[in-house]
Amino acid sequence: MGGGIRLPVKARAVHFMAPRRVELREVELPRPSEGDILVATEWSGISSGTELLAYRGEVDPGLPLDETLGALAGTFAYPFRYGYSAVGRVVHPAGPLREGQLVFAFHPHQDRFIVDAHQAVPIDGLDPRAATLYPLVETALQVCLDAAPRLRETAVVVGLGAVGILVAALLARAGAVVLGSEPEPARRAAAEAFGVRAMAPYEVAEAVAAGTGSRGADLVVEASGNPQALASSLALLAHEGTALVCSWYGTKPASLPLGGAFHRRRLALRSSQVSTLPAALTARWDRGRRAEVAWELVRELPLSVLATHEFPFERAADAYAWADRKQDGLVHAALRYR
Repeated sequence: MGGGIRLPVKARAVHFMAPRRVELREVELPRPSEGDILVATEWSGISSGTELLAYRGEVDPGLPLDETLGALAGTFAYPFRYGYSAVGRVVHPAGPLREGQLVFAFHPHQDRFIVDAHQAVPIDGLDPRAATLYPLVETALQVCLDAAPRLRETAVVVGLGAVGILVAALLARAGAVVLGSEPEPARRAAAEAFGVRAMAPYEVAEAVAAGTGSRGADLVVEASGNPQALASSLALLAHEGTALVCSWYGTKPASLPLGGAFHRRRLALRSSQVSTLPAALTARWDRGRRAEVAWELVRELPLSVLATHEFPFERAADAYAWADRKQDGLVHAALRYR
């Protein structure tokens, strides 16, 4: 970044100020080091998981934003910046990246930012809006790796937001017989576009019984973000079935029926988390392999079905409000900067 080029020293970023209140504020750009690039953001995606918990104020303020991503330093104490899905063009290149190249980076919502060139992923030929869904694809891939479904086992995915739909689609690719449970008709329709058999929650128990000879589901993946959905889902499981929780509930309490039926049926309750890989997989899988597969999936999957809403960067507050209410069939929202 030498050569006498004068770089901008300020940018605008989304700041979480209080529960359900975000603002655009100026920030100082750090002085670039050797190997850093400057990116002009074109799109950034809003996650309906952790990010909406942060928007609602349902995260412990002392919790680190993310200990694995350098761009997310600090805690969830207000005010803070958040977000981890930025797509933009390289304005000042470094390393292997050229000027004008389209890249993805894990970075908060900000109209321009500086990042190490090796932490930006070139995504030539990809739809930049679809590329904002990459973190959700990576999360869904990790859920599928954690679930490790066997051929023709029955899996129920509870909650068909973007992550739930992707999880269901990947479990089906891995050979499971998948049922999706979702109260919102628009989300059921989006899941059907991925080949997922989706139904209203009140229909699921009967469908599981009919499909398994009343044995029950081998696996339930809880992706709704609702602790009550997890509690009611345990009844869907077969003897020694597993409930895999990919939702993060934040500060919301989860009350579960862990009485006689839970123990006598030897049910298992497990978590899934994208920031780490389980020890059992690390001989064969690492973050590099997972990222490579996730980017292949980004190119293969019909992600445009999930990319339902976009908002100008200046209307970030509206974007979060709509995502919070799942307004107008919203599945995934992104901010548009150009």
